[in-house]
Amino acid sequence: MNLTPLSPFEVQETTAALLDRALVTAFLENVPDLVYFKDREGRFIAVSKSKAERHGLTPAAMVGKSDFDFFSPTHAQWARVDEENIMSTGAPIIGKLEKLTWSDGRKTWALGSKMPLRDESGEIIGTFGLSQDVTKSKQMELELEQAHRELIDASRMAGMAEVATGVLHNVGNVLTSLNVSASVLATGLAEAKAGSLAKLAALLQEHAGELGAFLTADPKGRRVPEFLDSLAQHALAERERLLGEVASMQDNIDHIKEIVSMQQACATMVGVVEPLDAIALLDDAIRMNAGTLVHHDVAVLREFQPVPHVYAEKAKVLQILVNFIRNAKFACDESGHADKTITLRLAPGEADTVCLSVEDNGVGIAPEHLPRIVARGFTTRKTGHGFGLHSSASAAKEMSGSLSVRSDGPGCGATFTLVLPAAPAKATPAAG
Repeated sequence: MNLTPLSPFEVQETTAALLDRALVTAFLENVPDLVYFKDREGRFIAVSKSKAERHGLTPAAMVGKSDFDFFSPTHAQWARVDEENIMSTGAPIIGKLEKLTWSDGRKTWALGSKMPLRDESGEIIGTFGLSQDVTKSKQMELELEQAHRELIDASRMAGMAEVATGVLHNVGNVLTSLNVSASVLATGLAEAKAGSLAKLAALLQEHAGELGAFLTADPKGRRVPEFLDSLAQHALAERERLLGEVASMQDNIDHIKEIVSMQQACATMVGVVEPLDAIALLDDAIRMNAGTLVHHDVAVLREFQPVPHVYAEKAKVLQILVNFIRNAKFACDESGHADKTITLRLAPGEADTVCLSVEDNGVGIAPEHLPRIVARGFTTRKTGHGFGLHSSASAAKEMSGSLSVRSDGPGCGATFTLVLPAAPAKATPAAG
């Protein structure tokens, strides 16, 4: 059998085609965002592995299908309208937030971008796009709204201004951290690399007629694999960072729910008292204030002695500790010190108790103010309301504990201490 050798030009074309296919395959296999390409009829001609896994299929199994195979008719029809507008005008849709209704009734949220797909001659032959699942952050936004409504209802049921102001004050502490996390999420989504991907697609389309030579000989083309790898690594790192913020937001929302549930229960029943790990409680309180502490450059030190579990209500303890830390942060800010520091301390107390303390190196408290520091409505801050410490002292008393404040005077910082009963040995959860 006679084989005719390929000419140098044919060899170059073959090499370019193989390289082109390898780049596209590598990108679709590894990109964490949901990427798809469609023909003019809205049928998938290629999808990323992440997109196929989202639908419980392989990429090959999705080829030839359309949105009507996966989503509700209404959503699929609106998606088709978007595609037809893009193909008729050539104008992309960037950063669109969509509520997706799946064929089985599930509802999710996605932030996506859609663009025209062109052939080598520049003619539009379909569409392509990418999206990120933002269901968790959207659900948390809705849960926060629900928690706020429940908070209002709980305060109304209690029928006391003191309850309402105390709850709002403590929720406000947690909302500060939620606001920081929400800002991080918003910034991360706004700085997503959809624009870079669109520029890369435009660059490849610009050289569609000589793609092989462009990728192997042109300085810009030779950097395409490096850029794709960088884009994928950045997307993965950003995904992990934003998921961490989502987890933090969920924890804070759970705490708000606990506060609301606690106030609802106060009108009818005593809260649940259980053995609690004092270290975990202090760590949770710090985490809920982490955003504002970092923002104001406040260092946190820990001095923990071995102590037994405390016997208390988790939501009430967190309310008190979060209030301590928030007040300490304000005191550090007002001092003007360059080395703003908060020290958390754990130590055994007298008569089977545990002492949880928050010490700051802030402005301190004048001796004449100490006797009234936990009185309802009394505050030393210009923007304070005087409800936080009073509510905390009441909560400590309800748990058979006590709250105390110590300061050596202005400029000497202050120490806030919560004393709680130690859990009986038989009530302490077993290790492991």
